[in-house]
Formats: sequence, structure tokens, C-alpha cells
Amino acid sequence: MYVPIGGIEQWIQWRGAPNTPILLFLHGGPGGTSVPAAEAWKPWEEHFTVVHWDQRGAGRTFAKNGESGCGRLTLRRMLEDALEVIEFLTTTLRRPKVLIVGHSWGAVLGVHLIKERPDLVCAYVGTGQLVSGRRNEELNFKRQMAQAERSGNTQALAALRAIGAPPFDRKALKILRGWADALAEGAGDPLQPRPTPIAPDYSRDEVPALMSGAEFSRRELYDELQTVDLPSLGLRFEMPFFLFHGTCDQATPLELAEEYFAAIEAPHKEFVRFEGCHHFVVMNRPREFLRELVARVLPRL
Repeated sequence: MYVPIGGIEQWIQWRGAPNTPILLFLHGGPGGTSVPAAEAWKPWEEHFTVVHWDQRGAGRTFAKNGESGCGRLTLRRMLEDALEVIEFLTTTLRRPKVLIVGHSWGAVLGVHLIKERPDLVCAYVGTGQLVSGRRNEELNFKRQMAQAERSGNTQALAALRAIGAPPFDRKALKILRGWADALAEGAGDPLQPRPTPIAPDYSRDEVPALMSGAEFSRRELYDELQTVDLPSLGLRFEMPFFLFHGTCDQATPLELAEEYFAAIEAPHKEFVRFEGCHHFVVMNRPREFLRELVARVLPRL
């Protein structure tokens, strides 16, 4: 349904067994709706009430409002929206807290949320965790140069050398990301999101809005994402803290997520490695992801 959030109509949908914990998924992108994955995640609904929310600028929310209706996107605006969504869910479903699962950009939003309102969250799971905009691109560039050298990809080497070391403008960053799939190592899952099956109520007619929303959201939030520095928010958390990460993630480097995790203080924390998997393990390996949620996270709620 469309729900008034932050002064505009935003799309929220949920499904799950009665009285199960609320799992609010914060999608990545920015602008990368998770609604098409709803059917692939149906087994999750035996254990959780799974909530998909198309954030301001994404998916059905973008289709309803357009660029002008969504307005200026900022991290602060998105955080305030997320807090309203949680208030709506806890009131409507009559449960005091939510489990946050945040992916990539959604994991940035998630960490800001649990720092600001820890009283609303029973546990946090970050996947494809973006930690630092600056260091993320430094490590990505270094890794892709090494991959190009190992594979003898002279075209990639020339392109990467031409853009030079970070910091990158949007054009250079697009080139870097454009080579990510070609240079990727590991064969644990697809490189791009491929949820199977696609939700039956998600139409091909919705794809143009999905793509336009993603472009709008990334353009709006690009500058702020480059300044992300999660350690500066503080390293102590008041709830169980988990990171689920693909070991061959081409977008958010494993070593940066591990370094961040090692410094964190929490009542309980665990780092789960998905060997050979990439940035969209939550979309492409939903049953394995659920297995870890049930074994590690659910007992802590």
C-alpha cells in the first residue's frame, strides 16, 4: 500500500507468519527497490514479517511522485523517512521493535538509524556494508588494478590507468564500476541482482520507473555518499550487530568491512562470510542468507 511518509505517498508492503519479528529491509542503490525479490524471499516469511519499502526516489514511490514530488534527497531526509516507516510498522503490527537488514546504501542508512534511535531496533544486519566512501573507492581501484594485471586484461589496465587514482568524479567512478563485473573473481553467485523467481505482481512495465528512480537517487545522493565515514559515528552499539558479506564483493571491499567490524563494540556481534559471493548475495542466495539469519540472528531477538 501507499503510506504517507515524510509528506509524500511511499510504497510499503509486508507479509509473514503471525507474531513473527518485523524484518525491515533497507534496499541499496540508492534507488534499488527490493520489491522484485519479494517472491524469492517468501521462505523468510515463516520466521519474519518481511517488509519491503520503496524509499523516496525508488521503485513505486518514485513512480507515484516523480522527481519533483520526491524532492531533494539527502541522508537526513531518508533517515527521517525511515524512522517514520518504523513508527508506522510498530504501530500497525503492534510490535515494539524491528530487525534492520540493510544492503549497501541501505546499510549506511541502517547504521545511521541504529545510532540515532537504538530503542527502535532489536538487531542489525548489514550486507554489502559500505563503510567509507573515500576508502571504498581507494580499495576498489587497487583491487581492480590487481585483477586486471592477474588476468592480463590490457584494455582494463589502460582504462584504469587513464582515470588515475581516486578521488573520482562521477564519470571516473562510472568507468571504474563499469569494469567491476568483467574483472570479478569468484563464482558463488551472479554479479548483478537476479532474484528467482521474480515477484508475480511485479510487472515489466515498472522497469522504466525503477531505472529512472535509481538514476535520480544516485545523482541526488552521490556527493553525500562520497563523504560517508561510519566509524566517525561511533563504534559502540546497543543491539546485536551482524555483517553478512560476500568474500568477492566488487562494490564494498571485504577487508574494509572486516576492519570496521573488528573495531565495533556490541552486546553480541558476528561476521558471516559468503565464500565466492558478490555484492548481491542477499538477492541471489536468499536461502543461504535465511539460514544464517535463523541460526545466528533470530535467537538474539
